[in-house]
Amino acid sequence: MINLSPDQQNVLDKILLWFKNKKRERPYITLGGYAGTGKTTLIAILRQELAKIDKDLKVGFVAYTGKAARVLKTKLKDQKVILPKDSVSTIHALIYSPIVDEKEVIIGWQTKDEIECNLIIVDEASMVDELIWSHLLSYKVLIIVVGDHGQLPPIKGNFNLMQCPQLRLEEIHRQARQNPIIGLSIQAREFGLIRSGKYSPKVRKFSHEDLDAQEEMGEMLLNFNTDTLILCGYNSTRRKLNNHIRNALGFESPNPTSRDRVICLRNNHKERIYNGMLGTIIRIKKKDSHWYEAEINMDGEEANYQGLISVDQFNSELPMNFTEKRSQIMKGDLFDFGYALTVHKAQGSQAKRVILFEERFKQMTDEAWKRWLYTAVTRAEEELYIFPR
Repeated sequence: MINLSPDQQNVLDKILLWFKNKKRERPYITLGGYAGTGKTTLIAILRQELAKIDKDLKVGFVAYTGKAARVLKTKLKDQKVILPKDSVSTIHALIYSPIVDEKEVIIGWQTKDEIECNLIIVDEASMVDELIWSHLLSYKVLIIVVGDHGQLPPIKGNFNLMQCPQLRLEEIHRQARQNPIIGLSIQAREFGLIRSGKYSPKVRKFSHEDLDAQEEMGEMLLNFNTDTLILCGYNSTRRKLNNHIRNALGFESPNPTSRDRVICLRNNHKERIYNGMLGTIIRIKKKDSHWYEAEINMDGEEANYQGLISVDQFNSELPMNFTEKRSQIMKGDLFDFGYALTVHKAQGSQAKRVILFEERFKQMTDEAWKRWLYTAVTRAEEELYIFPR
């Protein structure tokens, strides 16, 4: 039996009280938790407690991306808390169904009339946009929303499920504190400063005086693979890094080609692709001067993306939905090279290895900088290398 910390027990009690209260004010409750506070452990114990209250309860565990859903499923399976009636999937698999034409080709997606659960538990909720949230609420079932309230808010719009969570987990567990990445995340969140040093064989912040920094940086970039996230602040830095890595990997054309890593820059609910999702190009060819026809294997997703993607978006300073060309781009999707990402774009992603280039915008407040640095550090699962700018 897992022993809960006092703050975990307090949160658990409040969620159970909310669940049992027939006169609750709203059909959902939000829980924010920093990295290392044991959110997934709490979810697992919560499921066990809910089974004692309602043995017929069907829980739909969901996450925004396929990768996040698989991670959640693995953790819950390890703790043996998924019951036969439960499901673990992406949000989209739970609430959307395909629209097909007369040739049985999928041409879009629509919300399902009914869903097979009477409680939804949403993980990584900071990624959920306003449209999907409205669709979730439309099913009139109870929803428990879980996310990290220390991360950056969404890059645009005012909607943010984790802006002011009703419940919070903020006590970092002793075992988690021994993880150097969690330790650096605490430094980032509390002080907005990570001191130079070697925190473990695979966690290090270089200093300007490190004579081997440039050589090690070059070797890391040369050894890029899909287990790596390269993060920075400025779009100009992102473009330079993308071009540098593509050259190092032997791509001769400045245009996207098969095997290129790409990132989606705009939600398309019908195609089930979302801002920040990463993938690898399977095939691509020019349709005309403005559009490629492409097939992309999206990380963690079962089905490949197939559709039109913008020629002009690659290596552009901004996503084209912020430009005067907006009227030209509604018939296709926006992708760019995805070797290096801004931290804002990486919020929904994690990787075994993270290479971070610290870049603070002049207009950033201290609070915004802490969130930026914290979000960047917590993208790393095993290795973290930080280079100052």
